[in-house]
Amino acid sequence: MRADRKLRRGMKLVVASHNPGKLREIGELLAPFGIEAVSAGDLGVAEPEETETTFAGNARLKALNSARSTGLPALSDDSGLEVEALGGEPGVYSARWAGPGKDFSLAMAKVAERCRERNAWHGAGPRANFTAALCIAWPDGAACVFEGRVYGHLVWPPRGNKGFGYDAMFLPDGETLTFGEMEPARKHAISHRARAFRKFIAECLG
Repeated sequence: MRADRKLRRGMKLVVASHNPGKLREIGELLAPFGIEAVSAGDLGVAEPEETETTFAGNARLKALNSARSTGLPALSDDSGLEVEALGGEPGVYSARWAGPGKDFSLAMAKVAERCRERNAWHGAGPRANFTAALCIAWPDGAACVFEGRVYGHLVWPPRGNKGFGYDAMFLPDGETLTFGEMEPARKHAISHRARAFRKFIAECLG
């Protein structure tokens, strides 16, 4: 990546999300590098309609919207839960399954019921993965996307209240705690977002 595309300590970066959980996680991931994270919402940037059909496409759309609106580099995240028995659903529609009120208890119940309808609750539970696409965009339209995934299976009923979204029903492979039960430091070490973030750090921080 060009030297003028590198982020350096003390720079301000717009986090192109209005999701408090994502804002918190991304802010915590950026903090050790001295990057000041400010939310798009705090800067009055409206959320664009997510019209793409891939995580990478939606991440790019959101990052470019914030970068062009603020004149600052912007980092966006598009992520979601993909359940094997549901053909990859809810996928890019993960947030929409929570409805206009963003009620993820309803969304998790919907996932559990859909899995039940497909007789997927057997053995360790339905296989699933979280995918995250991070996009860094600049006001001139340049953008780069980094993806990360973590695999595991679903549990029911949900366990823990430390995460957000579908975290409480996702048990990563090799772990005994769901993302909803894990302390933030442990989740940051293994999550889909952390895996994408490590690629972003390697490429974009000078």
